[in-house]
Amino acid sequence: MNRVKWKGPYVENDLLKKVKDSELTQRNTIKTIAKNYVILPKFVGFSLKAYNGKTFTTIKIIDEMVGHKLGEFVTTRKQFSYKKKK
Repeated sequence: MNRVKWKGPYVENDLLKKVKDSELTQRNTIKTIAKNYVILPKFVGFSLKAYNGKTFTTIKIIDEMVGHKLGEFVTTRKQFSYKKKK
């Protein structure tokens, strides 16, 4: 289900505040737990550390990611691999 356009993209003020602070202090890494944020053009060039349930995964934001949700780029499940027989 899509979000209504008149509401705008979902981003909390905490993340926007962290981006603004990191622009001033020249830090490029921002930690966040929520993966439901929409990536805005302000975030391009930053690297976000998103929590995948076990560890923080580093994501470098590029132009093609704008408009997508942060969770689309974080894998939360372990990839299955078959074990070799002896």
